[in-house]
Order: sequence, then structure tokens, then C-alpha cells
Amino acid sequence: MPRPISARIDLAALRHNYLVARKYAHRDATRASASAAGGAKAWAVVKANAYGHGLLRAASALAEVADGFALLDLEEAVKLREAGVHQPILLLEGFFEVADLAHCAEHRLTLVIHCLEQLQMLRQASLPVRLPIYLKLNSGMNRLGLTPSQLPAVRRELAASPAVGAVTLMTHFAEADGDGGERCIAGQVERFARMIADWPEASTLPVSLANSAAILRYPQTAHDWVRPGIMLYGGSPFADQAAASFDLKPVMTLQSRILALQEIGVGERVGYGATFVAHRPTRVGVVACGYADGYPRHAPSGTPIVVAGRRTQTLGRVSMDMLACDLTDLPTAGVGSPVVLWGEGLPADEVAAAAETISYELFCALAQRVPVIAA
Repeated sequence: MPRPISARIDLAALRHNYLVARKYAHRDATRASASAAGGAKAWAVVKANAYGHGLLRAASALAEVADGFALLDLEEAVKLREAGVHQPILLLEGFFEVADLAHCAEHRLTLVIHCLEQLQMLRQASLPVRLPIYLKLNSGMNRLGLTPSQLPAVRRELAASPAVGAVTLMTHFAEADGDGGERCIAGQVERFARMIADWPEASTLPVSLANSAAILRYPQTAHDWVRPGIMLYGGSPFADQAAASFDLKPVMTLQSRILALQEIGVGERVGYGATFVAHRPTRVGVVACGYADGYPRHAPSGTPIVVAGRRTQTLGRVSMDMLACDLTDLPTAGVGSPVVLWGEGLPADEVAAAAETISYELFCALAQRVPVIAA
């Protein structure tokens, strides 16, 4: 019998969450882009193996609803095309060398251009088709993106390059998910507008600004294309608002079972480092899940967990293959009882908060050794 741990992927929930993203992006009729009058289109962001949920699995689930797919890796983009994906595919970091461009052209990929060097390489390439590009402007994230001083050279490169097709303008918000979101959004939108004010053609170009956080709280930023990521997988981008409040459903449920029991007395300890000390007679359940499965090792005692449909908490330090939980108040739970580490009945955001991380990291850290059950 295999070890009793698995990750269940709810494909219907993934489709549901994508449609929620598109619904939120359609809320505001005051968007500046005329081409968005019928509602923004949505890139399904499937980078990092679809946030740990499986690239081809996610693409198949979204095949009939997604307007396009966005990811980082050229090889993964080719896999999508070979799997029959016909929608646009956006490479969020663009390409890395001239040799990549032939593959981009062959597979009809859309490229994010975030530096002058990429434009120069694109101009040097001899391609059979023009490639659509997203020009990424640095409006305050200060990570990737073209600066105001570079824009005159950018416009010259665009005019001189026979390989450039349709152009879309984009930027990325730094604090849409934080307390200063509204101020940050307004400041970056203003800077974005200033950057293109002296570019007459820019007013006619499509625009892509909004990530998950902006889609949910700042629909005025939706424009022509939005880029939902974490919300597709049922996670909230906000520390102060649950995913369920946006009608988002968990997609990944990490589940296991109790494999052993221990009865300990007052003063006895649990696990490596003896970090948990019992203050009452305690019934300890040992769960077949550890950090080698992707559960965060730094999750402290008290991290929420669900056993046999009831909430309890972890005890002590997480081991490579096991963790302990408190069954003292769950007298009917025992060896073989089902456990939910996160997902259905226990939002991943809650587990992540207890471990002082984010649900993105939990999903992406799911280990290859954990069997996946997709339904």
C-alpha cells in the first residue's frame, strides 16, 4: 500500500476561479481603453508549473475558457503548443538570447520586452513572422521594466525592427496587495501615464496592468488584458481578506492520514528539538506528511490542521516525513483518520500565515514524491 499522502487538484474549482477573475475584471465600465468596452481579457498565469498544480493539467482544465496563458519558460510554452493550446502564450520575462527567437516565431509566442538589449536582439533577428510584444514599463516596482529615459531609444528600435508585431503596454504593481495599495496604484498609474504622454501612438495601444490583487480591489486598472495568478488557485493576495470572500475556491488539497498515536503526560516533549512541551495530558497524532512533501518546516506549533473533519493544531517541529498534531479533544480520531494539511476545509492562506509565508510558496513547494489526483 502506498504512503497515504496525496494532493487532490479540483479542476472545476480552477475553471471557476478563472471565471471569477474575468468577472471582477469586467466590473468597471470606466476603463480608459476603448478596446476594453466588451470587458478585459485574462491571461491565465501558469508559471512555476501552474503554481505547483501542474502545467498541462491546468492548461487542459482551462482550455475552453482561457483567453491566453502566461508563463516564464520557453520550453514550457512549447509544451503547451505541442499539447494543442491554440490561445496566445505570453512569455513574462521574454527571451534570453537571439537563438530563442526562432522558437518563439515557430510557436507564435508573445514576448514581454523589459530592456533595450532585448529590443536590439529582436532587431537583429531574421524571422519569418512579426512577433507580438508587451513593452514592460518600470512605473515603480524597480525590478524589470523600461525607464522613462530609455523610451526615445525604445521608439527608435520599434520603428527600425522588422520583427515587431502588435505592441501592448504593460507594467506591474508593487503594492496592490498591501495597506498602501490605493496610494501605490494611483502613483504607478500616474507615472505610467507620464511615461507615454509624449508618445502619440501609445494612446491607441492595448494596456495590461492588473495582477490578482488589482483585479479584485482596483478594477479600474483592468484595461485590455489582466494577469490573474494566485487567485486562479484559490489563494487570496491579501493578508486581511479570505479567498472565499471573493468566491474563490481551493484548487489544491494536501491530504494524508494519522499513522500513529502517542499518549504523553505533563512536561513531556514532542519532536526534534523538544520544542513542544505538554501542559496537560496530551494525545498526539502522527501525520504522514513532512517538509520533504512540501509542508513548511518552519510552521510552528499551533499551525491549523484538520483531522477527521475537525480543526486542531500541530505540535512541535515538522520532520522530513512526519508531523505531530493534537488529538486530545478529538477522542474518535485515531490511526487511519483523514487529515487535511491545507485546501478543502482549511484555506492554504491560514496555514501560510501561521508559518509566516504565503500560499504561493506552499503550492509551489509541493514535492514530486506526493501523488497528485486530479478530478
